[in-house]
Amino acid sequence: MRPDHATVVHLAQAPTTQTATFRRSLRTHCIAAANWIGRQLERRRSRLALLEMTDEQLKDIGLSRGEAHTEYMRRLWD
Repeated sequence: MRPDHATVVHLAQAPTTQTATFRRSLRTHCIAAANWIGRQLERRRSRLALLEMTDEQLKDIGLSRGEAHTEYMRRLWD
């Protein structure tokens, strides 16, 4: 026996609790990943800004040219 079209459409529109939980979890993980990437990009921009500063500006914030370069060379996840 073949189910009628209305039943099939109704079943397709009603996600299970497990599906809804999976979607929420996936959404949460995607948001967390996007936030992490945003933080890493901000760190990269900050480290690049250190390299663009003059020696006098670096001295004002208590860094040497070598320390600024060392900070720039750090890995993104450090």
